[in-house]
Amino acid sequence: MGSRGQREDTSGQAIREVMSAQGFQVVHHNIVPDEKDIIILRLTEWCDGGEIDLVLTTGGTGLGPRDVTPQATSDVIEYAVPGIAEALRMETLKKTSMAMISRSVAGVRNRCLIINLPGSPKGVRECLEVVLPVLPHALEVLKNKAQGHPISQNA
Repeated sequence: MGSRGQREDTSGQAIREVMSAQGFQVVHHNIVPDEKDIIILRLTEWCDGGEIDLVLTTGGTGLGPRDVTPQATSDVIEYAVPGIAEALRMETLKKTSMAMISRSVAGVRNRCLIINLPGSPKGVRECLEVVLPVLPHALEVLKNKAQGHPISQNA
């Protein structure tokens, strides 16, 4: 629906707003249909293009027959970063029991971090709140620019 312009992309807008406010540059934004091959193609293009460090997807993480984003992501990543997806579920479960049925995946392809986010603006904001504290360090590590480990905010 969103890829055909029949629905406003409010969750994508939420990603752009939050990430821009945190100083991240939004390089690309694209709405693709819920089709695994198309999602794989777009993730591959963006991660292999060399100009993107982070890809945030929204939607397609539920149990419906057209929810194929986690499968597409799993097919393109070189390795998973399960702690991110686990943390997203753990923290958002405190707000909604629906977090139990999220199939979000996080992983790396060509030094580019991919994170699947839920399809609602509220879910996007809640999940970004969880992951934002670790993103700068994670991206530095992927680019071989990290200078040790940052001091934990919980220490």
